[in-house]
Amino acid sequence: MSSNMERYLRATPTIDANHETIIETATRLTRRCSSDQQKAVKLFYFVRDKIKYNIYMVSVFIEDFRASRVLAWGKGYCVQKAVLLAALGRASGIPSRLVFAKIRNHKLPAHILEMMGTNTFPRHGYNQFFLNGRWVSAAATFNKELCEKNGLPTVEFDGRSDAVLPDRDFRGEPFIEYLEKFAPRDDLPFAWIAQSVSKIVGPDKRPWFKGDQDEETAGKEGTS
Repeated sequence: MSSNMERYLRATPTIDANHETIIETATRLTRRCSSDQQKAVKLFYFVRDKIKYNIYMVSVFIEDFRASRVLAWGKGYCVQKAVLLAALGRASGIPSRLVFAKIRNHKLPAHILEMMGTNTFPRHGYNQFFLNGRWVSAAATFNKELCEKNGLPTVEFDGRSDAVLPDRDFRGEPFIEYLEKFAPRDDLPFAWIAQSVSKIVGPDKRPWFKGDQDEETAGKEGTS
């Protein structure tokens, strides 16, 4: 494998693919898989559904993005989930990287809109796996339970086609609008994220642990 590709397999302080629990989880999930494609699909659905989406987990402290920590919490927002999926991919021997985009969520609940002051998210995070000779996108952001509860389509991943957040809901109304896409990263660009996100959530935001807030996060129409 080329040195250029090897950087997408290395552990980093946040994408801690060499952490014991990350290795154990990746091994358990993929033990019956016979190809990287099958492994990537297994890992995707684990992160999509077993790591509950929760926007209250947003943080401007780098330790709150460590993959092993997100795995232990069992919840996170898009960037934290993407870091975990990248770590599991690398622990499984699949070149994995992070991708970011500026998006607008047209279905943001009123109480989240009031809290955030905007329905535009400048640093939405998702993943790309190198499978069958090409990079394939995968957004494991919203868990199935959350989507079904709020009548929104889920993202499905087969390891062949790009799987990003849907632009329309079941009624054909606008859902997620991709405003700008940024270059892929081999590691979490924390300073770049924190600089932007802190303008929305403040300079001292940590994850909020006030019981299970997943239902409140979902509101009536889903979140991003």
